[in-house]
Amino acid sequence: MMTDEQKPVRRIRSFVVRAGRMTEGQQRALDDNWPQYGLELKDGMIDPAQAFGRAAPLVLEIGFGMGDSLIEMARQAPEKNFIGIEVHPPGVGRLLSRAAEAGLTNIRVYCDDAVEVLAQCIPDASLETLQLFFPDPWHKKRHNKRRIVQPEFAQKIRQKLMIGGCFHMATDWENYAEHMMEVMSAAEGYRNHAGEGAYSPQPEWRPVTKFQQRGERLGHGVWDLMFERVD
Repeated sequence: MMTDEQKPVRRIRSFVVRAGRMTEGQQRALDDNWPQYGLELKDGMIDPAQAFGRAAPLVLEIGFGMGDSLIEMARQAPEKNFIGIEVHPPGVGRLLSRAAEAGLTNIRVYCDDAVEVLAQCIPDASLETLQLFFPDPWHKKRHNKRRIVQPEFAQKIRQKLMIGGCFHMATDWENYAEHMMEVMSAAEGYRNHAGEGAYSPQPEWRPVTKFQQRGERLGHGVWDLMFERVD
């Protein structure tokens, strides 16, 4: 019988893989375009310059959903490289379809757990920006522990950001915005772009997402937080 010390520690996940069927088009896009755009967790640590065939500022987005805003950002900033991470295959299929249609060459994709991808595949001090837009708010109090923005996570991604790099968050849940602000304001090695305790205005280059549009229709506000790695 295992003792408590021998039992493996089960990590609390910040996401649930939703039941969603792939359309034929999404599956075809995934099959046809994964060799060009896909990155695999099992392949381990990447060399970003090799993965993209060039050296360029690197932006990573966790949880891109159906990918519309990530595609738009990659289109608007061809001088940057973008990596998207999403656990839901239908969203990955849609993003690959749109990336191929647009002929984008500055985007790569993981279909896996972002925490594992960050730990195993992304080099330290390699990211100019890490984006987390409208993550699951886990709004029931008993589920708050599942929120991805926690003190341990803040330090894990700090390692991946270059000095001067930015962790950019956005949410339409005020309670989660307050939680993010509390965690990040206390996190070692960061500085709030907007000043202590202040939220940032939505930058022009962040597209309005469907999550944001839905939240605004429901009367929710939207809060952006931008924290810079200072050491």
